Amino acid sequence: MKNYDAIIVGGGILGLSTAYYLSFTKKVLVVEKNYPGAGSTGRCIGGIRQQFSTPGTIQLAKESVNLFKEMEKVFGFSVEFYQGGYLLLAHSEDQKEIFLKNIEIQRKYGINVYFLEAEEIKKEFPYVNTENLLGGAFSPEDGQAFPFLVLKGYIKSIIKNGGEILSEREVERLIERNGKIKGIKLKGGEKLNSEIVVNAAGPWAKELSLTADIDLPFAPERHEAFITVKINKFKPLIPMLVDYRKDGCYFNQRVNGQIIGCYTPIPNHPGKSTKETFEFLYEMSRRAARLVPAIEKVHVLRQWAGSYTMTPDGNPVIDKTEIEGYFVAGGMSGHGFMLGPATGKLLTSLITEDKFYINMSEFSLKREFKSKELLK
Repeated sequence: MKNYDAIIVGGGILGLSTAYYLSFTKKVLVVEKNYPGAGSTGRCIGGIRQQFSTPGTIQLAKESVNLFKEMEKVFGFSVEFYQGGYLLLAHSEDQKEIFLKNIEIQRKYGINVYFLEAEEIKKEFPYVNTENLLGGAFSPEDGQAFPFLVLKGYIKSIIKNGGEILSEREVERLIERNGKIKGIKLKGGEKLNSEIVVNAAGPWAKELSLTADIDLPFAPERHEAFITVKINKFKPLIPMLVDYRKDGCYFNQRVNGQIIGCYTPIPNHPGKSTKETFEFLYEMSRRAARLVPAIEKVHVLRQWAGSYTMTPDGNPVIDKTEIEGYFVAGGMSGHGFMLGPATGKLLTSLITEDKFYINMSEFSLKREFKSKELLK
């Protein structure tokens, strides 16, 4: 059997970022059942924001933004990181009040965020339909990056540091003895040894953990997205517009001119299906054109579906488990890409030093899951 210092299950942003940081001091192996980015990361829309409602997530997001800023220098190529902002729209007094309260919390942690009245939005972003709009929370330091370029950077760096990526190999179960992790068994029977195993398997994390009798509070949901053909760039580029109405959506303009976006279905669609629907295509087009009428006749290039891995409170789990050497990073609730770089760095700190360098108690596996992330 092959021996490794650490085995990471899952080749998305969480697994690869963790493997990247671990690879500087350990011999790491990333095991991916398909290809890197085939799961949630490769199906996300690439948004990156710091506007959250709890201290831990705000700090985690802030740290991730700092890491995204460094990627071009670290990787040696651009990951198309662009800080065009997130504009969270309030069409009701209740939503406006939530934004104002959250802005106070976010500013305590150094986030550059402020509230724009509807008239100010019309002035700064003249293409936005401000009918019935009360205003919006805006952070100019939020933005976007291209997921596959970020993954490329991590993969190249992991290999350069002596790590390995094993694609198209599915993990059958965890190997545990006397309360300690000992490795993994692949489908087909091969066993790989390691006293450190990280479960970053996204929508499949729950099933993997159950092989060691640990039940994670994760529930995958199907979400759809679309992207348009390239169009002339708006001035400024459309920031990530987030409409919190029940029939709202969120989308932005990529640096190459494409419009990319999605919405959260009501009711939700439990499970790991990647089926696309005409309903989404019609509704997403309608909802996006309602916010920016100028894009009404833009052609959709393609649509797709992927999974959000939800937790009861909308916050991730980033923690060690009761099995010594077995760690979990998951349940990102739709925020995996934007929180991924810092998650990998923090989890590495927990693995190598048995501590976080910022307070991550709200991501504990043993928490009560009573609070709620207000800015999903």
